[in-house]
Amino acid sequence: MAVQHDRVRFGAAYYYEYAGPGQDPRPETLERDLDLMQAAGFSVIRVGESVWSTWEPDEGRFELDWLEPVLDGALARGIDVVIGTPTYAVPMWLVRRYPEVAGEDRTGRPMGWGARQEADFTHPVFRFHADRVLRRIVEHYRDHPAVIGFQVDNEPGEHLLHNHGVFQRFVDHLRHTYGDVETLNREWGLVYWSHRLSTWADLWTPDGNAQPQYDLAWREFQATLTTELIDWQARTVRELARSDQFVTTCISYERPALEDADLASVLDVTSGNPYYRMQDGLAHPSAAVVPQYWTTTGTWALFQVADVMFSSRGEPFLVTETDASAIGGPSTNYPAYPGQWRQAAWALVARGARMVEYWHWHTLHYGAETYWGGVLPHSGRPGRAYAEIARLGAELARAGGAIADATPDADIAILSSTKARFALAAQPPLQLADGSGDRDSYPRIVAAFYRGAFDAGLQARVVRPRHLFDEEPADAARTHPVLVAAGYYPASDRDLDWLRRYAESGGHLVVGPRTGYADDEARARAEIQPARLSGPAGAWYDEFANLDEPVPVRGSAELPLDEGAAATGWAECLVADGADVLATYDHPHLGAWAAVTTRAYGTGRVTVVGTVPDLTLARSLARWLVPTPLAGWSDLPPSVTVHSSTRPDGARVHVVHNWSWEATMVIVPTDLDVVAAPHGSSPTPTRFTGGDTVTLGAWDVLVAVAR
Repeated sequence: MAVQHDRVRFGAAYYYEYAGPGQDPRPETLERDLDLMQAAGFSVIRVGESVWSTWEPDEGRFELDWLEPVLDGALARGIDVVIGTPTYAVPMWLVRRYPEVAGEDRTGRPMGWGARQEADFTHPVFRFHADRVLRRIVEHYRDHPAVIGFQVDNEPGEHLLHNHGVFQRFVDHLRHTYGDVETLNREWGLVYWSHRLSTWADLWTPDGNAQPQYDLAWREFQATLTTELIDWQARTVRELARSDQFVTTCISYERPALEDADLASVLDVTSGNPYYRMQDGLAHPSAAVVPQYWTTTGTWALFQVADVMFSSRGEPFLVTETDASAIGGPSTNYPAYPGQWRQAAWALVARGARMVEYWHWHTLHYGAETYWGGVLPHSGRPGRAYAEIARLGAELARAGGAIADATPDADIAILSSTKARFALAAQPPLQLADGSGDRDSYPRIVAAFYRGAFDAGLQARVVRPRHLFDEEPADAARTHPVLVAAGYYPASDRDLDWLRRYAESGGHLVVGPRTGYADDEARARAEIQPARLSGPAGAWYDEFANLDEPVPVRGSAELPLDEGAAATGWAECLVADGADVLATYDHPHLGAWAAVTTRAYGTGRVTVVGTVPDLTLARSLARWLVPTPLAGWSDLPPSVTVHSSTRPDGARVHVVHNWSWEATMVIVPTDLDVVAAPHGSSPTPTRFTGGDTVTLGAWDVLVAVAR
């Protein structure tokens, strides 16, 4: 079903069953919690997804009523509920009685127990028990009026499963895909190192594999298993639930066995967990270059993960988990500066979030996540986090409807490919400090272009191959007039021809490093590079080099560069063959070649960037690509960002942030009705006229609608 959004929901994950030290859940605690939630403007809570052993304490013995008081109390206070199914955290009685359900992270080596997601979720024993508990929960609570949806499983795709049955399914998958071993031998190049198969039984297990074509197929297969798991649960819930209840899951985007766009296609709405570094991790501008993980560091990275979440289905999404306080363990205590909860929430909403839920309500007193701070601290008494989140809840209740049906604007589109991430993890072009290959080469390449656009004041739309290449190139050129395809290493002939036709039809195609070098089996192409695009680009290369240190880059009259612009990590030695040279390497050897070229092609243009640009080069390039940002604000102070969305009635919503301790002023470009005023404003304004000056305090936000 299509999920319609008439407001921005706000709340937290709530685990009434996780009592304090030596206590059972008590009615008075529940009532106090729900009263505090209501006072904080909560409109939704998420419950139940982590406690299979509470739902089913022993095999076939179900205890389902314990959650009823939570739902009843939420309903009485106008708080909606999303119920989670607990299939990602198996009970120990299942492990004890059916040890064969253990997942293997190496062939023949079961994972140890004591964490979560250790099971082989493809195993029939797991499926039988998971199906039974899922059905019992949904049947018991589907008619409760507080329940608006179900979250199946949680953060799927954490492990690559090496179980015998999984491997045999992989072999069958290859057999159905390729037909016979001779075809596989040819397509994978198994003549190399005597890997030719004479029968399907010859296929080796993945543990010691060094064949990149095998690795790519194995990673993609594992992702299909994850999608299948969620699809199976989602279809089961839909059989049982009410027609007005949605089905989703919480996506953790860094999982190794995950293709999120495929997985999101079997859901009713995308949901995920954008965790981020608070305090100075949200300072902007920042010169820091920090590797990103499941928590992001940098204002630009918070926006990028939101744009990635939007891209999973190409539509608004739900935040099922994000920072209530310090996140990440006992040694990572960085609770937000005053105002940062509000800033982060509006940043997510500006890029398409239609629910913001914190993880979680009350900080746990035991377990692996004892120091993942909740809305309430260990004392259980409302403190600074609660006070700021409550103010935010009241604001979103008043203002969230103004943006709920709006679509985030975009100045530039950036292609994001899970297949490329998998392929460049197996054959990483970039290096770590110790000289070894960086398995995060693909995210590094894409992030360089995204961050350049962000630092240039642009808004990005992250797009996926499964969505983009189904469009007509001419239509995409009108929707996305600038498209960056960087690191798109394994690409089919069809994909590359689509990119060519995009430029021919009027789009500005930016070809980044490694794009098109391999075919869709990750085999290096026997063509002039960039393959199938060198002619339209008027530039080619047959030599490339790693860069141990940044190499300065010289600009041109057409592309003036800010001081300090440099190439990092990688250099493709571009030969201009009809293209204009925009930038060259300032180096005694690499200076013989171009670093950036451009050429008009058809009614569009192809620009080739042969390196991973540093912050300065990426920002300068982005300003050249889009000289006038769509949001329409100018002369912004360095710490201020503006993001806009367009409503169906054509009205544009502007979200303006000041990411610093220093108060600053901005000039309003047009008449605005204030939806959420800067906290530093006194008296609280209701509207601004174009040309007015607005003061933004430290870590402040303005949300307004152009009238």
